[in-house]
Amino acid sequence: MHFFEFSEEQKMLRKAIREFVEAEIAPKAAEWDDKDECPVELLKKMGEIGINGIFVPEQYGGVGLGFVERTICLEEIARHSAGLALAVMTHHMGMLPILNYGTEEQKKKYLPDLCSGTKISGLAATEPGGGSDFGGQKTLAGKNGETWVVNGRKCFITSSNIADVLLFTAKTGEDEKGRSKLSCFVIEKGANGFTSGRKERKLGFRSSSTGDILFAEAKIGADSLIGKEGGGAKIGMDSIAEAGRTGVSAICVGILRGCVEESVKFANERILYGKPISKLQAVQFEAAKIRTDYEAARLMTYYAAGLKDAGKPYTNEATIAKYFASEAAVTAAKRMMDIMGGYGVINEYPAGRFLRDALTAIPACGTSHIMQIIIAASTFGDFQP
Repeated sequence: MHFFEFSEEQKMLRKAIREFVEAEIAPKAAEWDDKDECPVELLKKMGEIGINGIFVPEQYGGVGLGFVERTICLEEIARHSAGLALAVMTHHMGMLPILNYGTEEQKKKYLPDLCSGTKISGLAATEPGGGSDFGGQKTLAGKNGETWVVNGRKCFITSSNIADVLLFTAKTGEDEKGRSKLSCFVIEKGANGFTSGRKERKLGFRSSSTGDILFAEAKIGADSLIGKEGGGAKIGMDSIAEAGRTGVSAICVGILRGCVEESVKFANERILYGKPISKLQAVQFEAAKIRTDYEAARLMTYYAAGLKDAGKPYTNEATIAKYFASEAAVTAAKRMMDIMGGYGVINEYPAGRFLRDALTAIPACGTSHIMQIIIAASTFGDFQP
């Protein structure tokens, strides 16, 4: 067994991303949260420094690194703005179907602009009937000659009103049990019959935009199909597992680290009974629990990303990391508020934002109950100690 250690290149990447985040994101994170506003121009700027295309091969305009490096980027961004990190994560979710299943022409058409930040992407799968019932989707795509005609509605879609290129799943048939056979498509902003609907007002992740996507006789060409007809369920679920769950756990690691750092800072500065409260054993115990959860979530998350980069099975590990990290982030934010007392509920401090973001991470890319179902299935199935 090898000791896990970041390479010098990965350490340099973290340093560069941290400097960017401290300069461009940290000073405005609270303002974006307060205004419920996604900084679109900054998303595009991140493309210029390589974050948007971090794992995309250089031949398509990317940086050609891996998911460990992606995790580094998301953790550093989420330390100050988990919502903005979610927008980056969702951008990656929209790129992966093209990268993994698209034709060479589709890759060359879309990926360079998505990597550079010229365009923003997203993935639309969830519908009002329930996100976890993936096969029960109602959005319908019918073939009319060389044109697909799409009707339906998607909800809870991150970057719904800012995405230039959107990947979505739609029903193109039924199986023998009457369940939807899904296909995956790409559509661009401005297509006839394709619009964004209402914008949701979220509890957390407020520096990302979330809302509805509407298709009303939307017409797209035959070359908009990603992969094979009927292959949309696998394509969508692969993107959610590969980019979504690994991404949410990375974001929660960032929240956890923020809880550690801010708790320590506050406890060292807050004087009570003539000394910093960091000298009080009760406060030390709370800080120790936050730190332990951070270290555990960090190891789980980077381990799953490392398995992905090594070409080994990783979905179970990514699911475990997502479940643990999101629940731990909620608990850590609550403990941070306990350490801060009355200051913890004042919005000038980040504790409340950390808690709201952590709570909002739980349903993202699969609720904790869904994560436990998946974990239990693998535990009673192919678990090897």
